[in-house]
Amino acid sequence: MTDNGPADGDVPRLVDLRSDTVTRPTAAMREAIANAPVGDEVYGDDPTMRRLEVRMAELLGKERALFLPSGTMANQVGLAVLGRPGTGVLVESRAHIVHWEEGGAGVMAGLQLRPIETPDGLLTPERVAEALNPPSRYLLQDRVLALENTHMDSGGRVMSLACMAGHRALADEAGLRIHLDGARLWNAAVALSVPVAELAGYADTVMVALSKGLGAPVGSMLAGDEPTMGEAWHVRRRLGGAMRQTGILAAAVLHALDHHLDRLERDHRLATELAEGLRSVSGLHAAPPETNIVFIEVEGPERRADDLLNFLENRRILMTRFGRRRLRAVTHQDVDRQAIARTLATLAQAGAQT
Repeated sequence: MTDNGPADGDVPRLVDLRSDTVTRPTAAMREAIANAPVGDEVYGDDPTMRRLEVRMAELLGKERALFLPSGTMANQVGLAVLGRPGTGVLVESRAHIVHWEEGGAGVMAGLQLRPIETPDGLLTPERVAEALNPPSRYLLQDRVLALENTHMDSGGRVMSLACMAGHRALADEAGLRIHLDGARLWNAAVALSVPVAELAGYADTVMVALSKGLGAPVGSMLAGDEPTMGEAWHVRRRLGGAMRQTGILAAAVLHALDHHLDRLERDHRLATELAEGLRSVSGLHAAPPETNIVFIEVEGPERRADDLLNFLENRRILMTRFGRRRLRAVTHQDVDRQAIARTLATLAQAGAQT
């Protein structure tokens, strides 16, 4: 069940809430892709990619930005250029790079992740300070602090400017470099009503996803200063991330930057509507979302989460199981108010049958 096109006769339109990565290029975006001037990016000859990298560096307040095929690769390249084999990376225990990136930091860069437990997914400077290893010839030396904003596993929670500023001050004092996993940094900036460069400014390297809130089909960007990104270019190539006529991908992102950023606030409103609507659904509840991710807690036996997923799928509504009694719903540009209303009505129908 992968289509998200219009309804066909009696078949309702698919509502896909599994992730904001499921968006499809709009007709206007496809036109931009078709008309993009291209060249060989490995030779540095693709003019559309040059435009994107310059624009993205300006948006993020960095000297240089690089396009990579995925956020995972961008995160791993960022860690590799900031770290050193045999050193530690301090990171929140439920962060994406801990659970969803196949142990890449250790396999590819010789780095040891040092997870720090938090009650709510928000890593504070105080917790980092407590976890830091003191200088010692026997202890692992920490070299990188990895932050995630928004924090996906806690429901898209936003790290404030004050918290990020505290991390920067601590890192400077402790001799740490900061990598920011900003896969949904666009959402954090909208939630805080600040330019994305303000959030990126506290990090040495920052990754932002292009295929989530922006709705582009492929890619992420990694940005930092010129020497660091020069090294990142080589690591990207070593990992097989150098591609050829990338202008067709860059054109989609340039279109998204012009036309899709303003939609992010709407995504947040729809997530709030979904969470608030669950108040009247028996056996389900959700915390108020800060951005576009809603975690739906399912009461009752553990199997009920699977039963509920199947009930929804049979009615062409998709979510993701995210724990024994938890479902995840993510709003995005292909979801509208009618989709949220139908989802709530279907959830209420499921609740009435249990």
